[in-house]
Amino acid sequence: MKPRGFSLVELMVVMAIMAALLGLVSPSLMDWMVNLRIRNATDALLNGLQQARQEAVRRNQNVSFWLVTSASGDPSSLDNSCALSASSGSWVVSVRSPAGSCGSSPSPTTAPMIVSTHPVGDGASGVSVAAVQSDGSTGATQVEFNGIGSVVNAAPIARIDVESSANSSRYRSLRVEITGIGAFRMCDPAVASTDARACKL
Repeated sequence: MKPRGFSLVELMVVMAIMAALLGLVSPSLMDWMVNLRIRNATDALLNGLQQARQEAVRRNQNVSFWLVTSASGDPSSLDNSCALSASSGSWVVSVRSPAGSCGSSPSPTTAPMIVSTHPVGDGASGVSVAAVQSDGSTGATQVEFNGIGSVVNAAPIARIDVESSANSSRYRSLRVEITGIGAFRMCDPAVASTDARACKL
C-alpha cells in the first residue's frame, strides 16, 4: 500500500491550532522574559557586591562597589566615558572612583585599581535600577567595604530596587538590601512582612 501524506486541509487545520496556541502563550512568555531580566540584573548586582567585599577582606584594604553608566549608550561594554550613576545596572569594583576610567584594565597598582567590571548588557535590557541611601530617597552610587567586610563610607547605598522599565504590576520587582555590617540580601518588596522573602528596608 502506498504511504499517504497530509492533505492541504489537514495542514491548514494544524497551522491554525498552532497559531491559536502561540497567541495564548505569547503574553505569558513575554512576562517570563521580563521577570528573567529583572532577576539577571539583581543577581549581577549581588555578585558585584560579593566581589567587592571579598576583595576588601582578602587585601585587608578598602574596596568599593560603584554603580556607573557609560555615555556611549552601549549596554554591552564600559569605556572611559563612564560616570557614577544611581540609576544604572552597570558596576565597577575598584579601590578608587572609576569615573572616567571604566575602560581601564584590572590592576592592583594603577588608578583607579579596578578589580572587575560588569556592563548591564542585553540580559537586563528594559530593566530600571534605583540605588538609594538609608533614608529611602537620596540617590547613592557607592558601597565601600573595609578589611573586615563592614561598610565604611559616608552615605552608602542601602538598597537597590530593580524593576521593569514598563512598571507594570505583571512584573516582579526585586530589591537588594545592604546593612552597615556588610551583609546583603535579595528580597521581594511585594510580599507580606511575615514572609521570609520580605524586605526589611
